[in-house]
Amino acid sequence: MSRAALLVLADGRFPAGGHAHSGGAEAAVKAGRITGAASLEDFCRGRLHTAGLVAASLAAAAALGVDAVVLDEAADARTPSPALRLAARKLGRQLMRAARATWPSQELDDLARRFPKGAHQPVVLGVAARAAGLGAVDAAYCAGYESVSGAASATVRLLSLDPFDATAVLARLAPEVDRVADRAVEAARGVVDEGTDALPAASAPLLEIGAEVHAGWPVRLFAS
Repeated sequence: MSRAALLVLADGRFPAGGHAHSGGAEAAVKAGRITGAASLEDFCRGRLHTAGLVAASLAAAAALGVDAVVLDEAADARTPSPALRLAARKLGRQLMRAARATWPSQELDDLARRFPKGAHQPVVLGVAARAAGLGAVDAAYCAGYESVSGAASATVRLLSLDPFDATAVLARLAPEVDRVADRAVEAARGVVDEGTDALPAASAPLLEIGAEVHAGWPVRLFAS
């Protein structure tokens, strides 16, 4: 197992399309819920323990080899917002392209054929982690980190926030990312015995509502 592969997969410069999405930060900034580093930290913490935990669990389960179709259905059930489902599939399609070019594998090819319009991004992430020789905990860490790093990076652009301050937010959240990754892997292992009901279904209503409002804006900086 190459730990360097995890750095490649989690790198914000990996061409998986994440730079075009704010993780709900753009809508939160417009609504006045993110105004600086302190409120960004609150936003990211909430996102990490809800949408981030769900994504990390799905990615870990996919990395363990759980059927991607079953996991994609579970992801749909845990994503009430049509706008967020659409964004997740667009991100999954872009990640699939990048992963197949970087770590060619039959499993990724099969997944692409089964989901020509894109599977949910965390599911693709888990399969990509397997193709890269990584394990469930690696996939969970990558998903958990992505759930906060994207919003932090977007806020730098949206508010001209000092990037040092945004990075400090991520550093302070690091112990919580650890805990979320551990919970995600535990839940993913439970899927083998209990089915997808073992996966968390933590809700984030403001993220869902914000995504629907954001999707209707005629002008926006980010796709979601």
